[in-house]
Amino acid sequence: MPHAIEIILNRQLADCLAIPVFITDTSGNLLFYNEPAEEILGERYEDTGEMPVERWSTIFKTKDDDGNIVPPEDLPLVKTLMNQLPYFKTFWIESLQGKKEKISVSSYPIIGRAGVFLGAVAIFWRQTEE
Repeated sequence: MPHAIEIILNRQLADCLAIPVFITDTSGNLLFYNEPAEEILGERYEDTGEMPVERWSTIFKTKDDDGNIVPPEDLPLVKTLMNQLPYFKTFWIESLQGKKEKISVSSYPIIGRAGVFLGAVAIFWRQTEE
């Protein structure tokens, strides 16, 4: 099924950015991720293609600064999918390979010209200690 122009334009933008970007549909299925996101996911988009939420959402364990699990409903991308609003949060991730990194995530909804909710975008970056 072809994607809406707003999804395609967000994908074009993501291809030009040097920070990791995820683009999802309204159900949270991963429609695209850019090359910088490949490093964190550990898989190239060309090898995986679109991914159901059940697959990509299990790649990371998310934790707060105290080591407590961050529930999915508190993650920016999930909140955007639920409420169609932008969100931001900083937290720790642990990959399937056991690599731990502190990241900040901003997410925003993709709203079509007709006012229809089409999906969401998450932009994230590693936190560096200052």
